[in-house]
Amino acid sequence: MAHPKSRISKQRKRKRRTHLKAAIPQIATCKETGEAHLYHRAYWHDGSMYYKGQMVIQAVEEVD
Repeated sequence: MAHPKSRISKQRKRKRRTHLKAAIPQIATCKETGEAHLYHRAYWHDGSMYYKGQMVIQAVEEVD
């Protein structure tokens, strides 16, 4: 048995989808460095990488 290609009109489908919006990302401030970053994400500060307030990758100092 044949089925119609679209039982819900484009207009009705688009009206429903207007409510799907990206939320504003939450920003945390690190207590150790004072750097603003996204929750649950590692971030760089002065050449070092931090995650959950702890240094994960230490910055390498260049010697001339």
